[in-house]
Amino acid sequence: MKIFALQFLGFLLLATIFASEALVRRATFVVQETSYTRLCETKKILTVNGQFPGPTLYAETGDTIIVDVQNKGNQNITLHWHGVKQPRNPWTDGPEFITQCPIKPGGRFSQQVILSDEQGTLWWHAHSDWSRATVYGAIVIRPKKGTNYPFPKPDKEVPIILGNWWKSDVEEVLQEFIRTGADPNASDALTINGQPGDLLPCSKQDTFKMIVDYGKTYMLRMINAGMNNIFLFGIANHTFTIVGQDAAYVKPFKSDYISITPGQTLDVLLEANQAPDHYYMASKLYIGVSRNPFDSSTTTAILEYRGNYTASSSPLLPILPNITNSTALESFSGRLRSLASAAHPINVPLNVDKKFLFTVSVNFVACNNTVDCRTANNLRLRASINNITFQSPKIDILEAYYRGINGIYGDDFPANPPLEFDYTAVNISNALRTPRNGTEVRVLPFNTTVELVYQGTNLLGGSEHPMHLHGYSFYVVGSGLGNFNRTEDPKRYNLVDPPLVNTINVPRNGWIATRFRADNPGVWLMHCHFERHITWGMEMTFIVRNGKRSDQKMLSRPSDMPPC
Repeated sequence: MKIFALQFLGFLLLATIFASEALVRRATFVVQETSYTRLCETKKILTVNGQFPGPTLYAETGDTIIVDVQNKGNQNITLHWHGVKQPRNPWTDGPEFITQCPIKPGGRFSQQVILSDEQGTLWWHAHSDWSRATVYGAIVIRPKKGTNYPFPKPDKEVPIILGNWWKSDVEEVLQEFIRTGADPNASDALTINGQPGDLLPCSKQDTFKMIVDYGKTYMLRMINAGMNNIFLFGIANHTFTIVGQDAAYVKPFKSDYISITPGQTLDVLLEANQAPDHYYMASKLYIGVSRNPFDSSTTTAILEYRGNYTASSSPLLPILPNITNSTALESFSGRLRSLASAAHPINVPLNVDKKFLFTVSVNFVACNNTVDCRTANNLRLRASINNITFQSPKIDILEAYYRGINGIYGDDFPANPPLEFDYTAVNISNALRTPRNGTEVRVLPFNTTVELVYQGTNLLGGSEHPMHLHGYSFYVVGSGLGNFNRTEDPKRYNLVDPPLVNTINVPRNGWIATRFRADNPGVWLMHCHFERHITWGMEMTFIVRNGKRSDQKMLSRPSDMPPC
């Protein structure tokens, strides 16, 4: 066995070990407080290896990455490898009190990140409280040696990570949000690769620049690491070719803008085919009809052509859809289709064992005379799935399941809404706005084929919901506005080339139908990727039982699991 060691990105050390065809790579992530200056002010933020965004992990399809996480910060932390299926290995998936207790300050945890068929762009981020506002980075998964991209290999690949920046300490933003029961304060800036861009104060000199050569093709590895909003993105005078989503290839299509929800990733080809100059990359939020406070700023970066020329005095800005244009979102996402080729086949479950309908809602509950409650009528905001607001346990669900500890969770999460009503009606009875609290899971036998329909509701005016399932990718076989019709809508499903994703946006007052095979044993969280919604309780958990064969059972519990 040959061992190769190499160092890249300054702080990131990877050791590569040949093991059959797959490689085992190693990285060290040190979580620590680091001073950063943005918008003319300096504050300390939580980082990995002092970097914001954090270091990029590089691997090939089928590799394993062992990440030694050391918490030298001042608060509890967990890390999640978003979109990595982690076959039979929920132990290092990362969501707090679902698969592990947090890594306490001074603690450490060696997390095994097991890649399987993923190929493209994924990302990692904190999965405890709101730490992921600054603790995140890209995962780049390239084709195995001897295989190729299903398109001409780009000349260069560049991660483009969209995010938020608050002048205040993010922990203070979270605590005020919890205390008041209202929406959180909007961020003070949007960011591209951690920088607000030169339209905002004290930001011009640090604006991210991407240098390109005329005639070459570049892959943008797009990630929405934003906390609470859908992003629109474009580059002036340039057109994109979208070739991948959530580490799965799609049939290539062209677009002059991108729509991307929190948690989603896109692989995008960019041809440097315009007159040499400086062009703005720009991103702003899509807000729909939301009445929540939102960040109205535009974040920018510079696409700069190499060469001798006189650049325009001010770069051109791209023309992006209006921030309330829901049609632009639906048009973009509606064009995504799996490649479904001989080299990249798909396997959509055609016969379904279990059918679920999950309503996703924002709710009201009584403040109980809390002094700081700031919403109308002494009510505070909550969120739910099938009218259940998730309550976090004190011992993680995986540990309780593995050791047979009673009283930590219930196993009666409803397959359908407890009360059927016109989910998208204009006027919905106030009596339907109050959810119940619970720590409920849904248990699935190994290899169960599942159809899960997410149904948005018009409670409190409705909202988009980017729903993310850990441990799996799933096929999006149908979507629509209004209420899902169990009889008619399945007749229009796409079972030929539906996109394979790990995060999908449920449209406001609409529905999304998904299918997957429950062949990954373990405990797997499902939640909305708007951070305010998961804080309010829009999450639930699947437990997938072991199969009969040894290769269908959960791996053994690591010896260094963080203690509760």
